[in-house]
Amino acid sequence: MRLMQDVASIESVQPGVERDTTRSQVRGSSLLLTGRFLSMGLNFGAQVYVVRYLTTTDYGALAYGLAVVAFLRLFATLGLHEGVSRFVPVYRENREYGKLFGTICLAGGAVVVAAGLLVAGVYELSFHHMGKDKLVLSLLSILLVLVPFEAVDGVLDGLFASLAGTRDIFFRKYVLGPGLKLGVVVVLVWNHSSVTFLAYGLVVTGAASVVIYSLLLVRLLRAQHILQHFTCKTLAIPAREVLAFVVPGISAVLATAAIPSINIFLLGWLRSLADVAYYRAAVPIAELNGIVLATFSLLYIPSAARLVSRENYVGLNKLYWDMSAWMSVLSFPIFAATFSFALPVVVFLYGARYAPSAHALALLSLGSYLNVALGFNLQTLKVLERLRYIIVVSVVAILVNVVLSIMLIPRFGATGAATAATVAVIGYNVLLQAGLRPASGFKIVDRRYVSIYLLIGFSAGALYALQVFSPMTVWTALPLAACVFTLVLGLTRRKLSIAETFPELLRVPLMRLILV
Repeated sequence: MRLMQDVASIESVQPGVERDTTRSQVRGSSLLLTGRFLSMGLNFGAQVYVVRYLTTTDYGALAYGLAVVAFLRLFATLGLHEGVSRFVPVYRENREYGKLFGTICLAGGAVVVAAGLLVAGVYELSFHHMGKDKLVLSLLSILLVLVPFEAVDGVLDGLFASLAGTRDIFFRKYVLGPGLKLGVVVVLVWNHSSVTFLAYGLVVTGAASVVIYSLLLVRLLRAQHILQHFTCKTLAIPAREVLAFVVPGISAVLATAAIPSINIFLLGWLRSLADVAYYRAAVPIAELNGIVLATFSLLYIPSAARLVSRENYVGLNKLYWDMSAWMSVLSFPIFAATFSFALPVVVFLYGARYAPSAHALALLSLGSYLNVALGFNLQTLKVLERLRYIIVVSVVAILVNVVLSIMLIPRFGATGAATAATVAVIGYNVLLQAGLRPASGFKIVDRRYVSIYLLIGFSAGALYALQVFSPMTVWTALPLAACVFTLVLGLTRRKLSIAETFPELLRVPLMRLILV
């Protein structure tokens, strides 16, 4: 509660007042990270209820429909959630309210149209190719209605991040939304309803969440005295600026999101279904390393956009590396578990027959974590409008992955596919980092935090060597990783100014012992 009050006080400060950007970013993003873990817990509880209640066939049909929705949402937003985060803060600071509201109208209208076209196309394909499976088609036709709601929800996230609505994001995205879904599941079990009821319930909760989110947005605009500047006469839609920003974002999504799908296809073509299973099992675990990055990026883009609009590149460099160091430390426990102790984690989750996935998991985790450690290079390049460079680098990353996969998969299977993906992701990030050099005052490597990266590298390497030479189970590996994380936290406390950023932690006896 105290954290939410402090974040609220940060949000109430007027834009022209000087404030500690890094502190507000870390505190706000940490609140959202806490909310994300809370949301994961609620969603996990709901999933357990659903899996236990539904038959395997019913759950399989539901899972297929939700997977289609998640995939379409990725493209339905058109990257406009980041476009909103990039331009709305600048237009607000420059008092260009016509363009600000024009951007909101453009983003909202575009995602609804794009989502509608995608839904229509998928429904048409489903009708022709899955007509015999009535349950799948029936659930898919219901769940597809979620796509426009999910797309609009993403744009609203960008708007609230741009307008410092951290508390509203926390409440709507991580408490209200998952809570409503869990409520639908409880009603499903209580009334002994069918999977069709659950599908309709998810659509209703999605619609209700967007309506509530929209009302919160209107309240926020009124509270910040922005809504009073809205007039139809001054409305200006900056289509060229926003859409030019969106295209590289889509290419970047393809470069990162498409690699696992490409490698799975190549594994099935060049090796066997067993290798596909080993690789696919490792992907979602490795992607856990990106949770902190995904959460922190929501508030980073608006702050970076404001700094660039003021031509404060020194401030941008400080914000970039401060956030990178924080994310590296906060993501370390996940990295230690998925990289250093990949084998016991895989065996614990999937059983001994999936032990071959351990090598793939360690490699994929390494690439995913390095993506976090190097920070918001992609987002910063977008803010700096080096858009053509992003497209070229994204294409290069995809080609490198394909070429290496074709070379390595026939001999090494899932491990070869993971090696190709990791090399492509690391190369992708190195090239993105190099693209930041032209920015005035920007450092490719900040010496202030080199010691933190060395400490993390040494700790992860030592844990990996310990697991190789003295294998252990997950029950001893994870507590050991937690102890090492506590040590890392204590050794990095001064450089990160943890006590100054979160003074309330000093009231906890154990944390006070670590941080002081």
